Amino acid sequence: MIDSALADAGLGDAEDDDFDAIESPDSLLPDHRYHDREVSWLAFNQRVLELAEDATLPELERANFLAIFASNLDEFFMVRVAGLKRRIVTGLAVPTNVGRSPADVLADISREAHALQLRHAAAWTESVRPALADAGIEITEWDMLTDAERAALTEYFQLHVFPVLMPLAVDPAHPFPYISGLSLNLAIRIRNARTGRQEFARLKVPPMLPRLVEVPGSSEIARYLPLEDLISNHLGDLFPGMEVLDHHAFRLTRNEDVEIEEDESENLIQALEAELLRRRFGPPIRLEIADDMDDLTLDLLIKELDITDQEVYRLPSPLDLRGLFSLSRVNRPDLRYPPHLPTTAVPFQPTGSNSRADIFRAIRKSDVLVHHPYESFATSVQAFLEQAARDPDVLAIKQTLYRTSGDSPIVQALIDAAESGKQVLALVEVKARFDEANNIVWARKLEKAGVHVVYGLVGLKTHCKLALVIREEDGKLQHYSHVGTGNYNPKTSRIYEDFGLFTADAQVGKDLTRLFNELSGYAIEKKFKRLLVAPLHLRKGLLRQIDNERKNAEAGKAAHIRIKVNSMVDEEIIDALYRASGAGVKVDIWVRGICSIKVDLPGISDNITVRSILGRYLEHSRIFAFDNDGDPQVHIGSADMMHRNLDRRVEALVRVTDPAHISELLSFFDLALDDGTISWHLGEDGVWTRHSVNADGESLIDLQDKTMSQIRRRRRTRTVR
Repeated sequence: MIDSALADAGLGDAEDDDFDAIESPDSLLPDHRYHDREVSWLAFNQRVLELAEDATLPELERANFLAIFASNLDEFFMVRVAGLKRRIVTGLAVPTNVGRSPADVLADISREAHALQLRHAAAWTESVRPALADAGIEITEWDMLTDAERAALTEYFQLHVFPVLMPLAVDPAHPFPYISGLSLNLAIRIRNARTGRQEFARLKVPPMLPRLVEVPGSSEIARYLPLEDLISNHLGDLFPGMEVLDHHAFRLTRNEDVEIEEDESENLIQALEAELLRRRFGPPIRLEIADDMDDLTLDLLIKELDITDQEVYRLPSPLDLRGLFSLSRVNRPDLRYPPHLPTTAVPFQPTGSNSRADIFRAIRKSDVLVHHPYESFATSVQAFLEQAARDPDVLAIKQTLYRTSGDSPIVQALIDAAESGKQVLALVEVKARFDEANNIVWARKLEKAGVHVVYGLVGLKTHCKLALVIREEDGKLQHYSHVGTGNYNPKTSRIYEDFGLFTADAQVGKDLTRLFNELSGYAIEKKFKRLLVAPLHLRKGLLRQIDNERKNAEAGKAAHIRIKVNSMVDEEIIDALYRASGAGVKVDIWVRGICSIKVDLPGISDNITVRSILGRYLEHSRIFAFDNDGDPQVHIGSADMMHRNLDRRVEALVRVTDPAHISELLSFFDLALDDGTISWHLGEDGVWTRHSVNADGESLIDLQDKTMSQIRRRRRTRTVR
């Protein structure tokens, strides 16, 4: 199916037609030249955990990193671990990227994940929780409350909690209940006072209630009690006439990845809606239990849930530290990062007495490169689409939407444009993982407003970030294009680091027009000039440029490759980088998450440097820069170096041509790779080491703080001029 989609899509490049596969003397490369991608992902989440463990960071930010770690790990189990298990169960136990069996990798994951979860729990109990308490935010326990506080919380329980609780008995008349994925539960053993018989009951902690219940009082210290602790101390109200013998918290993770068989004749949205209902009943893949759970209760859970001992994670309470996200409502700015207020990109700043900038005029003047969240999404991308929606000279708007918020002004701008009579095309990717339900809702909303909604190509996800506005000017059609590295999502734009290029360049406009035609219709067009488009030719284009750097190095010319991605996994790309390094090319890789490339292969990876940066913002942009013998070729876009991005998604990179923009992107990269910048360095055996202080114990430069100050200074300098 995917192969036919690639052929039918025609997502190629005229320049690729005569491109032969680069000779790959892989026999010269060692067999074990990649890091296992799953273990590498766990190493990434360990880096997140190390931020939570950093006592120099603000207390509430450390708690937030603990919650992020927990959320990340949940998704890892629901998708990656579930995928490995599915391979084993179905008999498709294809070796992993390092040639090992999925069963062996699962054993490694279990060992590493157990250690990380115990370290995560220790970070909370031994470090972050005490630090919060010292700062005036206390997560307390029932036994530590005064009688007055208990009375107040008992009243809260009776009014707000008790009515929504649903204890489920387990006996011959009541089979073991279904345990939903990621729900927090109490396993309760009770004794019938009349018969003396012991029974078992399961109680789900209501997810719609606040996980941390504020303890009433006039103290300056903000105190919170976990909801499950409050419920546990009122179990007698739920089982009157019964003796509560014991109770223990547990939590189940299920396979929640969506698998859909697409067919050109079926309704994709209906298929997705049906699959989302089935998702809740995926097989169990992890059982987290409180470390005080007795063997009798555990044996019952293992038997009823059909889970193995390897999949049981015994942890200190409290379970599910995603609940720490709720501390975001605490009004303590002194315990957070100092605020960064995004600025309006200089070209988009209003001039004179105008309260609103003319976005089209600014783009006509020259290409505009914006850097989020340092530069505002609202006054750039959002303003671009809102101006297009109300401008009577705009004839059409075409846009891809992968993830966006339900109340998005982007969606509203498209609706407004359609209702005003403009032609509007929205290519909605309803298969965006874990956003499927949201995407279906607003896709239907767009359709009702008259927007032409399409769902891309069969067998491929549309992941590229593209917007095209067609405007009539002086009797001619002018194209205004935006190619970005991040989603059209106003909410995530405040915490995701991304670049976006606005241009009125006719060639980019033609490229986007042809690409949108391919995605919405049946056109087969291969002539892209400033775009590299997956799945057919993006990898080829990058391999060509990597190989060009290798040839330059062999000819004694300067050669340098710089790549910033979320994940570096694709074997062809990695092997090409090894060959370039072996020829003397300096290769700098800046990766946020998974990294399968090694730096400890003598004679092969000697010139490869790998860095990772995590912080208040999620590093999300993708940059590909090649020295090209002094004529830098720089691309930005949506593609990571993974099989799914290069083979099973529609991705797009745009070549940046403005010398000032090229300089800005390369300077950003140089700052990240500088030894004076806080980062993790990849070393031997896949070990990442954090470098945050110099030899004198002084803190190194924070890339994100430095970038914010540079952009603010640039704004002030240009304003003064």
